[in-house]
Amino acid sequence: MNKGLYNKILIATDGSDVAKKAVSYGIRFARLFGAQIYVVYVIANRFGSGRAVTEYLTQEGEEALKSAREAGEKADAELETELLEGIPGDEIVSFAEKNNIDLIVMGSLGKTGLSKFLLGSVAENVIRHARTQVLVVR
Repeated sequence: MNKGLYNKILIATDGSDVAKKAVSYGIRFARLFGAQIYVVYVIANRFGSGRAVTEYLTQEGEEALKSAREAGEKADAELETELLEGIPGDEIVSFAEKNNIDLIVMGSLGKTGLSKFLLGSVAENVIRHARTQVLVVR
């Protein structure tokens, strides 16, 4: 049943404050359109992370996804979460394509903290390569 423009919404999170805001916006959009919600956290392995770093990032990802699930529960919205591993922008775009996502919601700046210089390089990568609409939350 097609209730609106968006049937499947993907929210990308890294657990930062901006990402939490994006989770909130994504949930509101999904409720408005009656869309399925998917939330992903990508364990970045672009630096050839060692075991300790990977374990830390996995724990951080699980906490970010738990926070998203809690936000979903508060809004009475069901969502599916997934922990991915790879280059964040690439993994987000790939997940969106594989799952026929209609809208990607993400924060403009994640944990890197290098504001304009990186525009949230992940967000910029997703905007450039996604075949679907992308909502970037400030």
